[in-house]
Amino acid sequence: MPPQERLAEVFVELADTLVLDFDLIEFLHRLAERCVELLDVEAVGILLTDQADDLQVVAASAEQTRLLELFQLQSRQGPCLDCFATGRSVKVTDLAAETARWPVFAPAALDAGYVGVLALPMRLRERVIGAMNLFTASTVGLDAEEGITETLGQAMADIATIGILGERAAREYQLLSQQLQVALTSRVIIEQAKGMLAERNQISVDRAFTDLRALARSTNRKLADLAQAVIDDDTAVVDSLRPPPGPGHA
Repeated sequence: MPPQERLAEVFVELADTLVLDFDLIEFLHRLAERCVELLDVEAVGILLTDQADDLQVVAASAEQTRLLELFQLQSRQGPCLDCFATGRSVKVTDLAAETARWPVFAPAALDAGYVGVLALPMRLRERVIGAMNLFTASTVGLDAEEGITETLGQAMADIATIGILGERAAREYQLLSQQLQVALTSRVIIEQAKGMLAERNQISVDRAFTDLRALARSTNRKLADLAQAVIDDDTAVVDSLRPPPGPGHA
């Protein structure tokens, strides 16, 4: 297959994230493998932010690379961290010359057999969700005239980021829809309970709702749960909501 056709296939593959069985970890491992396949690099590591906005290693093309990425996070120095902090790519063709810049990471990368690295931000406009490290065993792979270009690597990172954020947005929208449906269902239950309380206790609907809310707060229970208990004629709840004798309740 011509390289152009294979590249087109990979871009379509990376964009296809809105599927029911989407697996983020499998997707990122596939991204790492495709980068090694199409770009002139020996290994790839991918880091994404968690809910606390801290970088975590989520995929790597080889175990040795995963361990190197973990070491980078533990030592708090390296191209991926610089790339994530600035939102800009970090290109180093000779790691041996960067020991002053990364005194812990650079020797570790060299020991692993890598002499060059290209860190690319995983970003959409101003939002950066992670970074992708491309490691090479020679400086040739990072020469734009000889093989990999930063533009192509960044394009693969960008299309993957768009897919990830699109999947997240779809998942969040689905969650929001589910929450809205629960809220609407709860509202129907509460309205039914208000009417039952008003009729049973001979009070206004507003007063019934006030009493229901007050009991929910005092017992630390959800309003919808108490409303369902009223509908189910739960003796304890019904008795708790029975008004004391006296004027003002008829």
